Amino acid sequence: MARTFGIYIHIPFCKQACHYCDFHFSTSLKKKGDLVNALCQELVLRKNEIPGKVETIYFGGGTPSLLSYDELQQIFDVIYGNYKIGENPEITLEANPDDLISMTILALKKSNVNRLSIGVQSFFEEDLKLMNRAHNSSEALNCINEAGKYFKNISIDLIYGIPGMSNERWIQNLETALELNVPHLSCYALTVEPRTALKKFIDTGKIPPVDEEAAKQHYETLLRLTEEAGYDNYEFSNFGKPGFRSRNNTAYWEGKPYLGIGPSAHSYDGDTRSWNVSNNTKYIKSIASGNLPSEREILTKKDKYNEYIMTGLRTEKGVSLRNVEEEFGIDFLEYLMEQAFKPLKEGHLVMEDKILRIDRKSKFLGDGIASDLFLV
Repeated sequence: MARTFGIYIHIPFCKQACHYCDFHFSTSLKKKGDLVNALCQELVLRKNEIPGKVETIYFGGGTPSLLSYDELQQIFDVIYGNYKIGENPEITLEANPDDLISMTILALKKSNVNRLSIGVQSFFEEDLKLMNRAHNSSEALNCINEAGKYFKNISIDLIYGIPGMSNERWIQNLETALELNVPHLSCYALTVEPRTALKKFIDTGKIPPVDEEAAKQHYETLLRLTEEAGYDNYEFSNFGKPGFRSRNNTAYWEGKPYLGIGPSAHSYDGDTRSWNVSNNTKYIKSIASGNLPSEREILTKKDKYNEYIMTGLRTEKGVSLRNVEEEFGIDFLEYLMEQAFKPLKEGHLVMEDKILRIDRKSKFLGDGIASDLFLV
């Protein structure tokens, strides 16, 4: 069977910095044109790294919706001119509600983009202000309604576990999304990353710390309401109606290769992982000289095993004991079963047909359960 690939393109610009974000971006748009040219040049430099068909293209950030139609089309012209694209690729663009005015949506509809991922995060003003989002709640509602006129495949991001967010307010957030009939939801617990404004505000007492018990209650509510509404929880944080699972995300969790273009973007080919420099100026200068500004590591068998455990347990597919034995050998299988004994006994893991999965009631603890099965 022919291998399929994905392309991820990082657009490192934002109007303003969200208090919780630690991704690479710049709030200055002065170098946007130069950066787009560099992205196109990197795509040409690396075209031989993808020997098969591209099935998914994902514009992430940062804020890709800051790209003009002409800039977006410039990138698409290079992709379609240098890569083999599948017959029905999934092409996703992350967008912020304040960017999705009617003219922008119409321009995106004219482009190759066929899926929007909208960073709503919350429908409540107090949450948006705490996170320093650039949009307000009315813009969130309006853009979803407007985008729905032109795009069938829409996902929205929501964040739970926000300090001060009651379960009732979280329920209202979810009910709003369900009433809008959004076919895909990505819902994440607020995490406090080092070197972010949120971390500083919590450390200085300006904002109360994240309440893990409240976040757990929010997640359990999320599981219940989405199940009742007919969504499949195909990965820990992702919920799709039938036919609307993210093909890009699914390929990532299944360990399929992808090419990461742009500053800070990561690439994976099954045996190695590489990442570009997280600096726009250095990236542009290096690409202009014909050099890839990246570092690379060769993945060991242990690395691949740990990644399979982590990604497998996050999805509904789980971890196949047969796959572990075939891919990694009997020693790894014996180690896995030894480490899984306790969480199986405690009911955090369940096993059926030689497949390990995290029990529903323990999903919120999933990353910790998976890490206990790692080979360290």
